[in-house]
Amino acid sequence: MLGFVEEILLLLHNEASGDLVDLPHAVFTLVVGGAALMDLAIHNRIDTDLDHLTVVDRTPLGDDILDDALGRIAKLEAASGGQIDITEALYEAAAYAEIYRPLALKRLIARGILKEENGRHLWVFRSRRYPLIDNTEQQEVRTRLRQILLSDEIPDPRDIVLICLVDACALMRFVLSDAELTATVARVQQLRKMDLIGQAVTKSASETEAIIRFAATTL
Repeated sequence: MLGFVEEILLLLHNEASGDLVDLPHAVFTLVVGGAALMDLAIHNRIDTDLDHLTVVDRTPLGDDILDDALGRIAKLEAASGGQIDITEALYEAAAYAEIYRPLALKRLIARGILKEENGRHLWVFRSRRYPLIDNTEQQEVRTRLRQILLSDEIPDPRDIVLICLVDACALMRFVLSDAELTATVARVQQLRKMDLIGQAVTKSASETEAIIRFAATTL
């Protein structure tokens, strides 16, 4: 089973170009950090209430991304003397998103979902592209989310988490048509209320985008 970081990268993957969809860097890091936290919650390593996050099990999972995130959150909690604010934990994980990105891409390559090619953009430096070998996983993620959003079925907790992440980074346009986006606004809001970390990611991403827009208008 893919982790949330890998699933988000697949949804961000542009099949035509082999590149990742361009998001504001601050938003991208928040979403990747949120994905790591959500996986830790699914694996019962952390727990949350409306405002706080607590590490409930420090046992490593044997996963380089999640074990790194867990260790950093545990240190943050110890330094604070107890519970930490969810948003504080989110920003701590987000600070290492650029470390988690290549690790997740390597996993997708190892599974034969992506392959790595050296390519050139119009810039002088060399860049890397990741064309899909097998888009089964990518299409499965999108199909699963479409089915949940366009129906009244009770989703799996993992899917609620993924919907929160997709909504937070404005990726719904890659899952639903314009008409479906309008028709599912209430459904998305309903599901978003079911995940506390997802709410924190959405709030932080929205605030970050607002700051970016404001900065752009004042330059």
